[in-house]
Amino acid sequence: MKLEATSRTAGANRALRNQGRLPAVVYNKELHLTVDVERKAFDKVFRNQGTSSLIDLDVDGESHPVLVREVQMDKRKRIPIHVDFYAITKGQKVQVAVPITLEGTSAGQRAGGQLYVQRREISINVLPSEIPSDVTVDISALEIGDAVHISDVAKLLPDTAEVLDDEGLTIVTVVPPRVETEAEPGEEEGVEPEVIGRGGEEEDGAESEDEA
Repeated sequence: MKLEATSRTAGANRALRNQGRLPAVVYNKELHLTVDVERKAFDKVFRNQGTSSLIDLDVDGESHPVLVREVQMDKRKRIPIHVDFYAITKGQKVQVAVPITLEGTSAGQRAGGQLYVQRREISINVLPSEIPSDVTVDISALEIGDAVHISDVAKLLPDTAEVLDDEGLTIVTVVPPRVETEAEPGEEEGVEPEVIGRGGEEEDGAESEDEA
């Protein structure tokens, strides 16, 4: 998809936002541009493309294929206030986090088991032209005790893709149904396991801007 951008000088971010514009930077190891885009237009493109699909960013008539690397949000209003675009160099692989889509209902769930999703994306190095929008995994055959690992998802990627995650990591597993027992005196009831997600890494060269 295409997105129009305009070159700007650093600063005056608040005034830009009041005009419905979104401050942004476009960068790689050899490039650094300070730009702004229309916020509504960015919202539309970002909803469709996410962080793993190429955007054709037109900066004052010059086209740059980019990926969205970071979106800073206003925590109170829940709207974007700054965007980092990573400019793609033709022929060079890029690091992206590709969403994993689970398809179907597992046999284990139909038998009363529970589905535990531990990861929803896979990190890869891949040529820009071969970035998949997502990876679809059919879980319908999973029985209780079965799991899908990064190594299983890797088989569904383009041949040129290099997986950056540990291939032994679990994506999803089907566990037995919970058996409720009467709590012994002094025991705490209703304690749920803590699920901790994986954080992402920011590429060298990325930068953000302070509120002005």
